[in-house]
Amino acid sequence: MKAIQFKSFGKPDVLEYVDLPTPVPAPGNALVQVFAASVNPSDVKNVSGHFEHTVLPRVPGRDFSGVVVTGPDAWIGAEVWGTGGDIGFTRDGTHAGFIEIPVAALARKPASLSHAQAASIGVNFVVAWLGTVDYARVAEGETIAVIGVSGGVGGAVTQIAKARGARVIGVAREAPRADSPAARMIDAFVPIDDHTAQRVRELTAGAGAEVVYDTVGGVAFELALSLAKRRGRVVEISATGKRRVEFDLIDFYHNETQLFGADSAKLGVAESAPMMTAIAEAFDAGHFEAPVIAMQFPLERAREAYEAVAGGTPGRVVIEMA
Repeated sequence: MKAIQFKSFGKPDVLEYVDLPTPVPAPGNALVQVFAASVNPSDVKNVSGHFEHTVLPRVPGRDFSGVVVTGPDAWIGAEVWGTGGDIGFTRDGTHAGFIEIPVAALARKPASLSHAQAASIGVNFVVAWLGTVDYARVAEGETIAVIGVSGGVGGAVTQIAKARGARVIGVAREAPRADSPAARMIDAFVPIDDHTAQRVRELTAGAGAEVVYDTVGGVAFELALSLAKRRGRVVEISATGKRRVEFDLIDFYHNETQLFGADSAKLGVAESAPMMTAIAEAFDAGHFEAPVIAMQFPLERAREAYEAVAGGTPGRVVIEMA
């Protein structure tokens, strides 16, 4: 099979377009023919050596959509999708013609999405679901402030929160692109500047948001805390630009803020499958919309796909295998 592989860490130019043996599934595993796979910022970071647990040589890639070709009879020919914090890191990933995964990892893709669209969902929606539904438990009638609303995870958080009946205040340097679901779904947009906290307070009658989902972290951490209502919940998933942060501990405990860390990389492809099934049901029920696909590349041009993501291309970047 054709695949993208890296044998050393570095920029996208370390990626090689190679021929590898097609996996022969071990007992309890299935073989999926990959039709499409997205490139996430975490894939770029993986190739650069950001993750200490990555084992080389490695086929990268976390998200995929395809068809089961070997496995239990009930799954043969089924269109499936998935994501995981193990594939692409400690086991070969999705930027290849085929991927071997546990049978427990099989989840049917939404019938309403193409393979390219389905391949662009995984990481973003799983970490959004983890923080919004499992941890913060956003409820109908609550207000959630989404820092980084213009990004992939921010857009997914917006959709999940709206489906749960919440009001969404989008916060970012720039507003979401006009053709994105987030642009249509947010109830208000507040730019990041010296007046962000004041503006969010004005939009919440001085109280602040019940939930703050911070997709930026690091340089935005103190801002996130300042947007939370008394006894509000703050979700952090990143540490952009600043790994260690300082904040006023007295203000923090006086406000009785709850702080959650959410890391989708801790969920392997099998552990992510139940979430992918729930997300698929929501797509097919019309609750979610597919994100904007900005660029599509064939597998042999995967380096260009990685370079596009590294350069900050707005919208999703997808590799198609056929």
